[in-house]
Amino acid sequence: MIIDRRSFVATGVLGYGAFSIPGFASAAIVSDLRGFTHSVASGEPGSDSVLLWTRYVPAGGGEATLRVELSETADFARIAGGGVQQTGPWRDHTAKVTVGGLRGGRDYHYRFVAPDGSFSPVGRTRTLPDDAKAWRAAVFSCSNLGFGMFNAYAHAAARDDFDCAIHLGDYLYEYGPGKYPLAKDAMAAREPLPAHEIVALADYRLRYASYRADPDLQALHRRLPMIVQWDDHESANDSWEGGAENHDPATEGSWNARRDAAMQAYREWMPVSDEPWKAYDIGRLATLFRTETRLLGRTRQPDIAPLFKQADPAAALKAFHDGAWMDPSATMMGTQQEAWLAQTMRASVKGGRAWQVIGFGTIMGDTKMPADAATWLGGSSDRARDYIESGIAAAKVGLPFAYDNWGGYPAARARFLRSAQAVGGSTVVISGDSHNAWAYDLAQDGKPAAVEFAGQGVTSPGYEAGVSADPKTVAASLVRANAELKWCDTSRRGYMALTIAADRVTNDWIMLDTIKQRNLGVTIGHRATVMRGRNVMV
Repeated sequence: MIIDRRSFVATGVLGYGAFSIPGFASAAIVSDLRGFTHSVASGEPGSDSVLLWTRYVPAGGGEATLRVELSETADFARIAGGGVQQTGPWRDHTAKVTVGGLRGGRDYHYRFVAPDGSFSPVGRTRTLPDDAKAWRAAVFSCSNLGFGMFNAYAHAAARDDFDCAIHLGDYLYEYGPGKYPLAKDAMAAREPLPAHEIVALADYRLRYASYRADPDLQALHRRLPMIVQWDDHESANDSWEGGAENHDPATEGSWNARRDAAMQAYREWMPVSDEPWKAYDIGRLATLFRTETRLLGRTRQPDIAPLFKQADPAAALKAFHDGAWMDPSATMMGTQQEAWLAQTMRASVKGGRAWQVIGFGTIMGDTKMPADAATWLGGSSDRARDYIESGIAAAKVGLPFAYDNWGGYPAARARFLRSAQAVGGSTVVISGDSHNAWAYDLAQDGKPAAVEFAGQGVTSPGYEAGVSADPKTVAASLVRANAELKWCDTSRRGYMALTIAADRVTNDWIMLDTIKQRNLGVTIGHRATVMRGRNVMV
């Protein structure tokens, strides 16, 4: 039997003790709340503009017109900019106002003003610089509320050295109770609403309301502008343009209707513009690219499970490797976005920007299952054993073990890396999805093309959940088996701290001491650096 990675990592997570979170309870998100229900947030920073978000429900539950004010001082003695927006039930009472005419590289305090004169909580945001010696971002992915505390968000919000936050997807999860996490692994008082899998627009809206009630997530949004993009769980597991692994049309209706509901709720609740992809110029330092690799252009992921039911699985795997796996029509982004990304990267290089930093939802690095991975299992479940053994068999014919990431789209990966080589810049890929931490030197046609920093999950469990081996043994085995992989950690949660300077980009993997209770203890699990023009780590 072949299973997906998420089923694999769901099988072995230790149970957590019960606890309570001040300010986080079902009363915080039920429909009778009025006023500013979910604090404030900001996003889409530019050198002269920023998008500001809030949610406000008036006493009568109808429409309202909100004002927003920005100031460079906390007392709002001098208003530096603002705007107005009408909101109401047609957009779940959320409001997003883009304010222009700002100064680059500046901190701004902001607040919303309701028709009755009441104020929202005060947030702080920051515009992108016109020029800077360095720029720092906290990079997150895979934050499943049920698995544990959002200590990664709290830690980043408490620091004073970040210019921005970046979220690469799986900001929330779509499952109902007992699915992921399993009931035995779910933390008390961390069960999101609604108490079933989310399918309809009302479901997605309530799930966002539930997640956004978390005080640590609210603190991060109040403190930093966030550049966000979705991955699969904002809609359904392993989603693509025409469906998802976790969508059954027979019982859950039209995929298009579910996808549209997920996209609408996301755009209502997140501090993001409606543009599906976008480039952000960070002074002369870099261009950061927000991409879309799930719902608008992605073709269906390969599935190698049927190959193991054939008379000669090894021959079937070899035929797949030489044939269907290399299909040039398979795409993560679609031709329009591929062309846009290549053209905009070229413009960034010609404009003199030192770095091109691309955010992808899933890992690009070539990763095969080590031949000795069976020794990781011990008393692991049958599902974990099947996952490892099928991965070993695939590796024998040169195939990766994951196909929902770029491993399922080798021709599209080659197109991107060749375009990065052709523009002659310095390319850094940042990615999420796997729940684990990875550092890759990406190559194409035998030549360096980019480096990849892939982040561990905020709470979602990694390989430690499905295997019994020492995590250091697992990591060492993976590095030995994969030429592009230079380092990994498959057992700890946290976030990445990315620093861009003119001559180098440095990434720290910030590892939490725990997610089982509120605790902001961390260590730097690893630090990697790439020098400009090298496209390999030093």
